[in-house]
Amino acid sequence: MNRTIEGIYRSHSRRVLATLIRLLGDFDRAEEALHDAFTAASQQWTEETIPANPYAWLVSAGRFRAIDNIRRRSRFDAAQLDIADSLYPEGEILETSRSEEIEDDMLRLLFTCCHPLIPAEARMAMALREVCGLTTEEIAHAFLIPAPTVAQRIVRAKNRIRAEHIPYEVPGKAELPERLAQVLHVIYLVFNEGYSASSGSAIVRADLAEEAIRLGRLLLQLLPDSEVEGLLAIMLLQDSRRHARTDTSGDLVLLVDQDRALWDRGQIREGLALSARAMAADSVGSYALQAAIAAEHARAKTAEDTDWRKLVRLYDLLLTASPSPVIELNRAVAVSMRDGPVAALSIVDGLLQEERMARYHLTHAAKADFLRQLGRTDEARQSYQTALSLCQQAPEQAFLRKRLAELGDQIRH
Repeated sequence: MNRTIEGIYRSHSRRVLATLIRLLGDFDRAEEALHDAFTAASQQWTEETIPANPYAWLVSAGRFRAIDNIRRRSRFDAAQLDIADSLYPEGEILETSRSEEIEDDMLRLLFTCCHPLIPAEARMAMALREVCGLTTEEIAHAFLIPAPTVAQRIVRAKNRIRAEHIPYEVPGKAELPERLAQVLHVIYLVFNEGYSASSGSAIVRADLAEEAIRLGRLLLQLLPDSEVEGLLAIMLLQDSRRHARTDTSGDLVLLVDQDRALWDRGQIREGLALSARAMAADSVGSYALQAAIAAEHARAKTAEDTDWRKLVRLYDLLLTASPSPVIELNRAVAVSMRDGPVAALSIVDGLLQEERMARYHLTHAAKADFLRQLGRTDEARQSYQTALSLCQQAPEQAFLRKRLAELGDQIRH
């Protein structure tokens, strides 16, 4: 039963929280209500009594408990009683199953977290905590900053929302374009955490990837835009490979070694169509270019069919549009396939001069791969060990240990 509830928590908790924030009008009160609702579920549900609509049950339970908590607090005044009554007037029925508002609650939460009145450095941390459900430690790892810094940013963001009375709503169409970039970035970060979890025992968090795709579809309905099309294309094309990214033992399988028969052709067709539209727009942005890169991999029937020359050209365009050391690292992999490991190694050595990239395990893993290809075994082992010390995801750790073991076998033979 506990496993069942844990599964429901993973798949429903963010949407329950988003709705509770709308209903209760306060982030902290909603988070407390979410916790109380799942506590009640663990005490009341059995295998025979799990509600047909767990989401609606949890929202109602959380809302009831929020009111009870207000009424039970000592020395509450008339204003607090008014708050309680406004949250759930006598006899009101919560229509959670048919309300169109429910479907937009995650977008409301996303736009609230990304409001321009919230300090820029706090928006991302707030959104990843509330929309994605990441812990402060996971967010800190993703941004390579201390966890206390993340926690402070989230507290400041909540205080600003409260102090400025920031509305919990999707902005009107006139305001959408200026708010779009930040929201797209957060959806992409949510998807990336789902596509390749920053820590834990699993490579993929399917619930996050699916939620990001759902948000991308909703956003495209609100604002048809080439960058929204590009982002949705990226997510569909990358998620199409989900079932091929691990073997039957749960071990990581690299892109070049994946069984492409396991790729989701429906997602690929939709992603390719969206990518083509995004690239045909008058203005081509970074998401459209990233989608074009994902599309090249999706079109290749085998790893050998991949057009690495075209991919390097696309990465060059992407670096011009959106300079990023992580993009440059991905470009280095494409360069290694086009020109060989020596050229790629030079790029990675330059990236390792940056403190952030020196703390990123994939930089060291890429260097180790290039050194291994060049037969520089001792140096490769050192880089793999550094990557392993920085990596927090169990399947990637297992993959790096396997690489180290293979190097040991090469030396013995």
